[in-house]
Amino acid sequence: MTKFARLANFELIYIIVNSGMGSKILHKSRDLGIPGGTICLGKGTVNNSILNFLSLYDERKEIVLLGTDKHTADHVLAELNREFKFEKPHHGIAFTTSACQIIDTVCKDDLEKEDKRGVSKIMYQLIFTIVSRGKAEEVIEAAQAAGSKGGTIINARGSGVNETFKLFNMDVEPEKEIVMIVSKEDITQGIVRSIREKLEIDKPGHGIIFVQDINDAYGIYE
Repeated sequence: MTKFARLANFELIYIIVNSGMGSKILHKSRDLGIPGGTICLGKGTVNNSILNFLSLYDERKEIVLLGTDKHTADHVLAELNREFKFEKPHHGIAFTTSACQIIDTVCKDDLEKEDKRGVSKIMYQLIFTIVSRGKAEEVIEAAQAAGSKGGTIINARGSGVNETFKLFNMDVEPEKEIVMIVSKEDITQGIVRSIREKLEIDKPGHGIIFVQDINDAYGIYE
C-alpha cells in the first residue's frame, strides 16, 4: 500500500465547542483510542438572527483537531456525540474530512474507488480562508453575501514575533487569520467566488482558499 493510499483511509476530526470544553473532548478522545490532538482558539461570527447555525451561540470557541483512521474516526465521532450531545442546539459541531483531499488529485483514484462502493453524496463542505490579520471579518461579510450563515475565526499567533506554525504543511505567520466556514455543497462555489472577489485573493499575498468535503457531521443546523 502506497503512502497516499494509506492517506485515503486517514481522517481529520474537527470539533468546534465553547471555550473550556476542548480539554474534555481531548480527554474523552484518549479514552476512545486517539492518543492526542490539538486545540486552537477561535471566535464565532454568527449574528443574532442565525445563532443556531453551526451552534456558534458563544463568541469564544475552541477547535479540537484529531487525526486517525476512518474506522476509528467513525466510532469516536459517534461516541463523542453520545457524550457531548452535539445534536442539541449550542452544544457544538463535529465533523470529519479525508486527509487525502488536502493533497487533491494524488488521491483521486482512491476516492473514485470509494464512490463506486456507495459512499453517500456530499452535503456539506469546509471552506478554509487564510488572510492577513484584520481581514477575517471581510471574509465573513463576503461569505454571508453569498448565503453563508457564519463561521469561525482562528487567530494564528506564535509565541514570538518570528515564529510560525503549520496548517496542513503551510506556514502561517503570526499576523494571519484563518476563517473556517461550513457550507452546503450547492452554495460553496458561490461563497468562494464572493470571497475571492472581495478580498482579491488571486493577487499575490492576499490570501489562500481551499475546500474540503465533509464526510460525517453532527450538530449542523440550518
